[in-house]
Amino acid sequence: MSTLDSLSDAIAAPSGHVERGRPHGDPSGVVERGRPQGDPSGVVERGRPQGDRDETPHSAPNPVSSRSATPSSLNDPGKEPATPSSLDEPGKPLTGLDLLEAEAIHIIREVVAEFERPVLLFSGGKDSVLVLHLAARAFAPGRIPFPVLHVDTGHNFDEVIRFRDETVQRLGLALEVARVQDYLDDGRLAERPDGTRNVLQTQPLLDAIAAGKHDAVFGGARRDEDKARAKERIISLRDEFGQWDPRNQRPELWSLYNGRHTPGRHVRAFPISNWTELDVWRYIARERIPLPPLYLAHEREVFRRDGMWWAVNEHAQPREGEQVERRTVRYRTVGDASCTGAVESDAATVDQVVAEVARSTLTERGATRADDRISEAAMEDRKKNGYF
Repeated sequence: MSTLDSLSDAIAAPSGHVERGRPHGDPSGVVERGRPQGDPSGVVERGRPQGDRDETPHSAPNPVSSRSATPSSLNDPGKEPATPSSLDEPGKPLTGLDLLEAEAIHIIREVVAEFERPVLLFSGGKDSVLVLHLAARAFAPGRIPFPVLHVDTGHNFDEVIRFRDETVQRLGLALEVARVQDYLDDGRLAERPDGTRNVLQTQPLLDAIAAGKHDAVFGGARRDEDKARAKERIISLRDEFGQWDPRNQRPELWSLYNGRHTPGRHVRAFPISNWTELDVWRYIARERIPLPPLYLAHEREVFRRDGMWWAVNEHAQPREGEQVERRTVRYRTVGDASCTGAVESDAATVDQVVAEVARSTLTERGATRADDRISEAAMEDRKKNGYF
C-alpha cells in the first residue's frame, strides 16, 4: 500500500484512527467483551432476553420507576396515598430519603437477580416492615418474588403477631414460621434462667434457612443500631454453620456486591444498612406505612427494671419490690416481650415520633433491649453464632 493510500484510509476513519480490534464499520469506537455486534445497548444482562431493550437510550434507569404502579395494598386502605418523592417529579432535586430508597431497591433487585432462593425475615417490627415495603416498590406492579420467614419466640407481643398475619394476607405472601417452642418441647433447646428467648432464635433460624434451601436472607438490621452491626457489610457471607466472621468480609467499593459462595453457605443482605432510626421514621411518615400500634404512645401497666419500663404480661412479671404503674409509653423496637422495654412518651402520631427520635441521644436498642446488656459484646457474640 502506498503512503497516499494509507493517508486516505486514516482520513476516512470516523474517529481519526483505527483502534486495535475494532471493526472498521463499528461506529461506537469500542468492541465490548461479550457484546453481540448488533446489540445497541452496550450491555448483555444476565437472564434478559436479547430483544428486550429500553426505549430511551443513554438514560440512567430509575430505581423506583414502578412507584406509580405500586399495589394499593401496601398502604392502609383507610389512609391517604403516600407523598410523592422527587423520583416522581423529573427535574426536582433528590432528597436524602430518595437516595436511601434508591440504594435499598437496587440492593434488593441485585440479590433477587443473583440468588436462587432468597427469603425475607419478617417479624412485624418497623424495620422488617420497611424492607417489605421497599421490596414491593422494587417489583411493582408484580408480586414480591420471595417468601417471608419469622422466627417465633413464643414471647411476642400479640399486637405484632396480628399485624404480621394481616400484612401477609393483604400482600398475598408465603409465610414460613420457625417456632422456638417446638425446640423447647422436644429438648433441642432449654429455657434460659433469665427467661428471655431472643438468644434462642439462632438454631431455629439456621434450620429454617437450611430446610428452605435459602441462599440469601434479607434483614432489616442497620449500622446505627449497634457497633457489631456497624461492622457488617451489606452483603454478609455466612459459613456452613451460619456463623459470621467479622475479619472475613468482602469490600463493597462503588456499590458492587459480591455474593459468591460455596454450597452450604449463604449470605445475609441488609438493604437499609445505611439508614438511621430517624431516616426510617421519616420514610414511614412520608409513605404512610402502617405499623403495629405499639410504636405509638398508649397507656399500659408497666414496672421499672434495669432503667426500662417492662410491660406486665404472661412473659414478664414484676419481682419483689417492683411497683406496677399505669403510664403512657411506646416501643422504639418490638422483639421478645421478655427482654424488650418501653419508653415514656406522649408521641401519639408518626410525626410526633419523628420529632421525638430527632431529639433522642440514645439508640433504640440501647434504650430498650435487655438482651444487648448481657455483655459489652452481646450482639457480636450472637451474630458470630448465626444470629441476625
